[in-house]
Amino acid sequence: MPRSAILNVMVQAAMKAGRSLARDFGEVQNLQVSLKGPGDFVSQADHKAEEIIHTELSRARPGYAFLMEERGVVPGEDDQHRWIVDPLDGTTNFLHGLPIFSISMALERQGQIVAGVIYNPAMDELYTAERGGGAFMNDRRLRVASRTKLTDTVVGTGVPHLGRGHHGNYLIELRNVMAEVSGVRRLGSAALDLAYVAAGRMDGFWEHSLSPWDMAAGILMIREAGGFVSDPAGGNAMFETGSIVAGNETIHRALLKTLKKPLTPR
Repeated sequence: MPRSAILNVMVQAAMKAGRSLARDFGEVQNLQVSLKGPGDFVSQADHKAEEIIHTELSRARPGYAFLMEERGVVPGEDDQHRWIVDPLDGTTNFLHGLPIFSISMALERQGQIVAGVIYNPAMDELYTAERGGGAFMNDRRLRVASRTKLTDTVVGTGVPHLGRGHHGNYLIELRNVMAEVSGVRRLGSAALDLAYVAAGRMDGFWEHSLSPWDMAAGILMIREAGGFVSDPAGGNAMFETGSIVAGNETIHRALLKTLKKPLTPR
């Protein structure tokens, strides 16, 4: 699969940061049994990966702005372009030695996501997408799943944890979705969840309380794989609301309808 120069830059940055994360992930199991635990070590791994990505992208495209999980907003001289980066999505999984985590980065041009990369170094799975150019996993073209009945689907979600999200509202949504689908999965990395929807591994996905760096690359990936992505109202305000719903056209529409249902006794 031919890649543009800009996507090659992103892939190289992701692979370099991924090698760093993979080495650090190899040490996590050794730290699980220590009294202090791996928490501080994982935080250092996260920052190290972000530094690698920032250095690589800045060298290739000086002046582009950044929106990064750790550094926040980093202004640039070029106000038309912005990198949106999460150096370690799935930190809790990484912390516990679970190989479900990813690097996620996207390029925003004049308010539109034009390129995205999601990389899981533990499984060596590289997801890429460019606007108008399709979505790929390790050079294999991706298409969203074609199932059209919710009863046949496996749907991903993110469960709000301590101190985050509205647990009561989420439990209503979960109960309503559980009653309609074949299975619900919670992987712990929203970026990978979205990549899995693009790859047809999951039929749909919804989550709240997300940040732009959790979603940016995955939004483009799903759309380039023929899928649909929106906020819960069916609009395009995912970054503003922090909420996202995704699937193929039929499943996306059915999920939106199911998520709006009130809780009814069963």
